[in-house]
Amino acid sequence: MHSLFNHLSQLQELVLIRDEHRTTGDGTHMERLNDSIDQLTELLPREVKALYSRLYKKDHLVMAPMYNGCCAICGMRLPVSMVQSVRVLKIIQNCPSCARILFEESDAPHWVGEKPSRSAPRKSGISRFSAESLMLPDLKADTAADAISALSRLMEQKNFISNSDKLIESALEREAVLSTAMDNGIAFPHVRGVEGGGLTMALGTSRQGFVYDDAGTKVNIVIFITIPTAVSAFYLRLMTGLTESLVKEQNREALLAATTAPLLWKALTKATRYTVK
Repeated sequence: MHSLFNHLSQLQELVLIRDEHRTTGDGTHMERLNDSIDQLTELLPREVKALYSRLYKKDHLVMAPMYNGCCAICGMRLPVSMVQSVRVLKIIQNCPSCARILFEESDAPHWVGEKPSRSAPRKSGISRFSAESLMLPDLKADTAADAISALSRLMEQKNFISNSDKLIESALEREAVLSTAMDNGIAFPHVRGVEGGGLTMALGTSRQGFVYDDAGTKVNIVIFITIPTAVSAFYLRLMTGLTESLVKEQNREALLAATTAPLLWKALTKATRYTVK
């Protein structure tokens, strides 16, 4: 059963990568992604394949992590007996509310930031997803692994996310499927399934740049995002807004010119004021 859940998780991740590529890519990898998804789907046992197909027609998020005894996507509080069944992985369990296939990843990183008080002013724009403390000018990196490690550890040090080692591992596994480096020297590494809070984003800049992937793509700006499963679709909107801002050379240059975290935060806030709501 463990191998089946790993198979389903890999299939869902490929589907979500394809959705990302449709939104922000140039289409060059679409055929390869489609072939991989078709092959994995065909390898599913017949009954599981039928269940997967029914759920997929409703939503591309077929699997839902269990977090604190709840479905992390719809929020349904699960019966104790179901929680135990999900943990032992003897049979497939579907959420009683949204019908998604439930699973639990015991060592998954979690959002550990402070919950905003009801009296606190409502955040807007990029401040909904990041903070000055998550800005890293003069990023010391020679590879994608270096950059992801630096930004993941910054998130943990600033008490936003737990288990940076697992974050790094998951982000690099995602990069191995399809590089998140884009034109104009920007990369968007990310990790899905970081439950307990909202989207969280750290940003690092390297004036000299470095080669990010096997294709030789050089990047200067790395934006690392952790994504709760329930807001995977919203992540695409955030990524689109960031891309729209950073396609402008003057905005990229303003980020690269910032020498301190406060200056980098100010430049990012200004660059995204109309594109990230």
